[in-house]
Formats: sequence, C-alpha cells, structure tokens
Amino acid sequence: MHVFEQLRLWVDAVPRSGPEAMAVDEWLLETTQLPVLRVYRWAGEWASLGYFGAIGAARESFPGVGLVRRWTGGGLVDHRADWTYSVVAPATEALARWRGAESYRRIHAALAATLAAEGISVQLSRGVEVTGAALCFENPVHHDLLGADGRKLAGAGQRRTRLGLLHQGSVAGLCPHEGRAEAFAGQLAGSWNAESPCLALADLASRMAARYARDGWNQRR
Repeated sequence: MHVFEQLRLWVDAVPRSGPEAMAVDEWLLETTQLPVLRVYRWAGEWASLGYFGAIGAARESFPGVGLVRRWTGGGLVDHRADWTYSVVAPATEALARWRGAESYRRIHAALAATLAAEGISVQLSRGVEVTGAALCFENPVHHDLLGADGRKLAGAGQRRTRLGLLHQGSVAGLCPHEGRAEAFAGQLAGSWNAESPCLALADLASRMAARYARDGWNQRR
C-alpha cells in the first residue's frame, strides 16, 4: 500500500547551503497542505548533525567541512556524496500520526523498492546491527536500509510537531540516479505531481538567522 494518496514532488534545482536547506524543510512543514517529497543538492561541502548530536564529534569527523544542526534526530551525515531528500506530511495525513518506528519503516520500504528497481540490493535493518557510532552510516538502526554487504545505505531523522511530520533522509555513496525522485514519489503515493513552490526569501533568511545559521543553535551541544 502507498503511504499517501497524493504527493507533491519537488526536485529542488537550486543547490543550497546547510542553513538554507534546513530552513526550507522547516518552512515546508509549517506551510504545506499536501505531502511533499523534496529532493535537493548542497552548495559547497556540508555535513549535518542531529538535534541531539555533539558539535565536537562533528568537527572531529569532518574537519574543514561546513556543519549544520538538523531539527530532526539521527547521527552525523556527510552530504558531499549522498542523495538527500525530505518527506513532509501535514498533520491531516495518517503518516504524521503513526508511531515513529512505523512511519520510518513505511518510508524506507518505499525507498527500498525504489533502489531495488535500480538493481541495488537492499534490506530493512532489524536493529541488531546498532553500533552506537556518531556517524550515521556507521550505526544502522531499526528500519534503516542495508546493502548486500550488510553496510548501511540509507538512514533518516524525524521530527513531529502539531503541524505534521518532517522526515529528512539520505542515501549514502550513491550517485543521483536518473528518475529516482520520480520513482520514489510513485512508491510513496498513488498519484503525484511535480511542483516547485514559491519560496519567500525573507522568510528563509529569518529562519536561518533564528536557528540554522546561528552559532547558538549549531554549537548548543
């Protein structure tokens, strides 16, 4: 079964800095009326750390790389060679009301089917491979995606608010595949439309200044 009946697909053609990329996702969570799959790229070299991550460990792991703290959980993610996406579900959607493990599993099951159609062998982690490592792709948790060799290929972090669910995901070490965004949208929803929203640049600048570009946010732990 599909996760959504309808979905908006936004293949964001503008490479964005870490703070701007995070601000866009927050804006989507607060404004969208329909589920959105956003696929995007990074401007420059960036890594992100989860809401509860330690900035010291991030600096040690990625010296000289731009760091931004996500609003979602999860570990350290190197975005220099990944395929990055977000799924945003407003509170009216069932996905936003499911338990975290179930929403995580359903999205990753759709991603697994997408990758399998590309010839990439993947399976959902049963959670027994957890290592506790700070680096996201060295610590497979329950319902992450593992490759044929048992190594983690995809992970994500989530955040729920009264407005809905934000799921920020990454596929590691795989070059962007032609048509992957569209195929993933088709796995997630019964029907979807490609659409680019009109961003309010002043709004994004305000969100970056208040949170993602501020030292007090990124260095809080």
